[in-house]
Amino acid sequence: MKTKSVIVIGAGIGGITAATHLAKRGLHVTVVEKNSRPGGRCDRFSCEGHHFDTGPTLLVMPLLYEAEFRALGTSLRERLDLQRVDPTYHLVFDNGSRLALTSDMKSMQEQLETIQPGSFQGLLRYLQEGDRHYQIAMDKLVTRDFRKATDFFRLQNLSLLFRLKPLVNHYGNMSAYFDDPRLKTAFTFQDVYMGLSPFAAPATFSMMPYTELAHGVWYPKGGMYRVVETLVDLAREAGVEFIFNSAVERIDVNSTHARGALLADGARLDADVVLANADLPYVYQKLLPPDGMVKALSRKQFSCSAISFFWGVDKVYESLGPHTLFLADDYRENFQSIKDLGLPANPSLYVHAPARLDPAMSPPGQDTLTAIVPVGHLSENGEQKWGELTSEAREHVFRRLRILGITDIASHIKFEVTYTPLSWRKRYNLVKGSTHGLSHTLMQLAYFRPSNRHPRYQNLYFVGASTHPGTGMPTAMVSGRMVAERMMDELWA
Repeated sequence: MKTKSVIVIGAGIGGITAATHLAKRGLHVTVVEKNSRPGGRCDRFSCEGHHFDTGPTLLVMPLLYEAEFRALGTSLRERLDLQRVDPTYHLVFDNGSRLALTSDMKSMQEQLETIQPGSFQGLLRYLQEGDRHYQIAMDKLVTRDFRKATDFFRLQNLSLLFRLKPLVNHYGNMSAYFDDPRLKTAFTFQDVYMGLSPFAAPATFSMMPYTELAHGVWYPKGGMYRVVETLVDLAREAGVEFIFNSAVERIDVNSTHARGALLADGARLDADVVLANADLPYVYQKLLPPDGMVKALSRKQFSCSAISFFWGVDKVYESLGPHTLFLADDYRENFQSIKDLGLPANPSLYVHAPARLDPAMSPPGQDTLTAIVPVGHLSENGEQKWGELTSEAREHVFRRLRILGITDIASHIKFEVTYTPLSWRKRYNLVKGSTHGLSHTLMQLAYFRPSNRHPRYQNLYFVGASTHPGTGMPTAMVSGRMVAERMMDELWA
């Protein structure tokens, strides 16, 4: 009997994970990737001995990673050399005050009581809520496959409206725990991981600060790209074939089924099943015949984007920890400016110094720095002036670093590589340059997120940030496993 074949379009985390599960079940799987490396937006580059992760820079939700590596038949900690990062972040506020987020509750108590007397008890109650949200969300939402409406709209799920606070605004919910705006900011900025504003995110996402403090923030030796390399090793061990530098021009379909993929160089790849790991709105816009989903997706909310600076620096800045966040007093205005597709006047921003965790990320006596400034995604009219906005963002980074006494960085930058929303769109086919795909608002979560299977082409499936369960490296692994299981159930049961 002929071995069934699968083509995976895009070598992102979800696509690689799905490919591995399918290959382990005896299918012939080929992954086609337009770029020269796997990983998608979880990318890496090196220059003059400096090594940069261009996507995620820290490993969060380790329990989810561990579960998904076990599902692949291996151990996360045997495959990766992980070190815990604690303090997880060094937060710097506009007035120069600081807060080191740490799992050391005695240290947290001392720091919080200095900012707002009595606030430590608020933190403990907030973490209790985060624990509840994490446990319920993992069990009932993140790891559940909603193939049909009745999988989600069930009587027992009604209690989630009260247990997960999905109808409560995350930032507004903070008033039950803290009075000081700095503390409200310190425990909601993690919503940006989903490309969300805390003023639009459901209070469900209190699970993120909880998992960071309870389960830890981790860093793999060699950088976050080691996760990608490890998953590729597992895929190849399972027999997956990779084809790089090969862009897919379109998915070949008839009235009811996908038949394969046509490449930009004119080659054709036939397959029994097609799994698209490219950005979902891009797949509908560019790879399939036009239908109503193109307009439906265009009406959905897209996540924010970012201007990222990658600097090779000829000296070490010891005052920078591995993860430093500068959080603006005008927090609400920050997110409103991003929603209005602009650059905030006083943006919150993030600086990553990986050599604090792995000295091999920089040459001796030098530093590797990444600065990320969240901005709005690309506008429809194309009137955003990204050259000017990039210059402004760079000056904001320099201004914020001066709070830490770093006044000379401009004269010590050996080289700079910059990514803007235009870069994200060009390099990774991200519609609107939205770095997290479709946003994770209440009506774009769980069953309300686009399906992992095409409604018309019965053997065309989807995996990635804009599908269920959403953005993030561990959730992409969940998505890859779930879609592989669904394919096996529906096509070869």
